[in-house]
Amino acid sequence: MHLSKKSEYALRATINLGIAAEMGRGTVSGSELAEANRLPLKFIERILQELREAGLVETHRGKFGGYSLAVPASSIGVGQLIRLIDGRLAPICCASENAYQPCTCPDEDHCGLRMVMIDVRNAIANILDRYTIAQVVEVTLRKMRRDGVVPPFSQGGSLAKEPSPRRRADPADGFLAGLSQLVTLNSESNDNDTH
Repeated sequence: MHLSKKSEYALRATINLGIAAEMGRGTVSGSELAEANRLPLKFIERILQELREAGLVETHRGKFGGYSLAVPASSIGVGQLIRLIDGRLAPICCASENAYQPCTCPDEDHCGLRMVMIDVRNAIANILDRYTIAQVVEVTLRKMRRDGVVPPFSQGGSLAKEPSPRRRADPADGFLAGLSQLVTLNSESNDNDTH
């Protein structure tokens, strides 16, 4: 699977709209979203328009206008958003469940590559369809607070601590690791409540 820049930016903008909502911000301007993500404003506005047409984002006019989520972040699936923008999760078109197209293989039913790519598609879909934007926002905010970083769109000004320099992806920094930490913390909290 290759996530297009358009899909990446749509996810980042949607996650930031979810963060803004959690920070008590009703709307966020396109320029604020572009600046928070270090993304081109024109591209973000085109993506937000597409998300608006899909019913996921709404626009508000006026002095305090901007964009907000049109539906709860808990009802926006990560896989749903990627499919909306990119059309499919499968690495090759003949392995796609929702956007199938025949390939050039002479015997698709017995094609080893297609079989492997169907498994890849299933693994990707199982992860992306399991999580919502609300869960990504929750894990993101928890990690920012843990690291002493003031979340974007919050009251309080500048960052308490500069974000870490960019480095290679560490598996321990993944969403599932953050989610498992959240589950552990919630479990410990529930255990403390019963004692």
